[in-house]
Amino acid sequence: MKERWGNLSDAQKVYFGILALTALAQGLSGGVLSNYFKDAYQVTAYQRGLIEFPRELPGVLVIFFIASLSAFSDLRIAMVAQLLALVGIGVLGVATPPYAIMLIFIFVNSAGTHILMPVRDAIGMSLIEGNNYGKRMGQYKGTQTAFTMIAAIITFMGFRLGFFSFTTKVKWIFLVSAVIFFLGFLLYFVLERHLDEPIKSHKKINFVFRKEYKYYYILVVMWGVQKQIMLVYGPWVLIDLLQKKADTLAVLAILGALIGIFFIPALGRWIDRFGIKKLLYVDAFSFIGVYVVYGFLSAGFASGHYTAFGIPVMIAYVIFILDKMSNQMGMIRTIYLRSIVVDTADLVPTLSLGLSMDHIVSITCAIAGGIVWDRWGPQYIFFLAASLSLVNVFVASKVNMEELGSSEESA
Repeated sequence: MKERWGNLSDAQKVYFGILALTALAQGLSGGVLSNYFKDAYQVTAYQRGLIEFPRELPGVLVIFFIASLSAFSDLRIAMVAQLLALVGIGVLGVATPPYAIMLIFIFVNSAGTHILMPVRDAIGMSLIEGNNYGKRMGQYKGTQTAFTMIAAIITFMGFRLGFFSFTTKVKWIFLVSAVIFFLGFLLYFVLERHLDEPIKSHKKINFVFRKEYKYYYILVVMWGVQKQIMLVYGPWVLIDLLQKKADTLAVLAILGALIGIFFIPALGRWIDRFGIKKLLYVDAFSFIGVYVVYGFLSAGFASGHYTAFGIPVMIAYVIFILDKMSNQMGMIRTIYLRSIVVDTADLVPTLSLGLSMDHIVSITCAIAGGIVWDRWGPQYIFFLAASLSLVNVFVASKVNMEELGSSEESA
């Protein structure tokens, strides 16, 4: 274990602490939002799709948010993001506001978590020494997965014991999440004191659109489709069609995270060993397989051919967990971008632009998905996503290994 992790600097130790706390906070809040919408506001599948507009809009606007903060270091931007996340979820913890007001605070919380995404990755990569980006990024993601599992265990115990509920005035799970976000905010000050100079991976945040990054842009757009289908409608199959509660989804999250603790660091090592091109193929085919199976299952559940118990439900659970593994493979895209980046100053702007692009697609897919579910049936959402995932196979075939190698050496 010591050989795998190597000697960590004090700054890296603090960063791992930040990753742990942030994953714990996001697991307690973001991991149960679908159940919150269902229990507290009794939303339909169509309404669930519409909610994704305010929840995902910050992902579209993230490039502008970060541009307005471009005078700050990456750490200071991350601090602002942590504060937004805790305020948004903290308010929802102390009250059940009217539906429209609730959407405002969902937006605030989401703004914080989305601003954090590109700068957190940039901070993490700036702390890596040598060329073992795959291994260290795998450790970062593995740490996040481990604490996501802890969040799922807390969620399961809290709802089973009656301590957590979405039908009471105070939503304790959200308040606990807000407190942990605040602790993560404090750790950024500690990290700042351990650095000789501020981390600022950008000179001025603006749109960076280079032809060299065209395949990265395609990958993030396709990720927008894939992410939204499985993050919104994957759980909705279990919640709406099978009437499963937060404790059931928490158990699945625990199992997925437990596997992920070992899978994600291994994935990082596989990237270093087998290369980005081969892993892009694995990523593409894993999504296709997940969507096809989930499509047939959801058709059976919706028609009543499959009951809410038995082997089909067990298969749905397995596919749900496998999808968690597929989602974690997003680190391949980040490392791919870092391997082809023309100028290191492009990293945060391009990650931010990619985030905006994937969220434009996400919002469209969420709303369209709700309409498709309501009018034609849930299975067609998943079959369409499987078909679109063939684009990922095309991109994997176009990745030039010689360009990757030369870019990595120059970087």
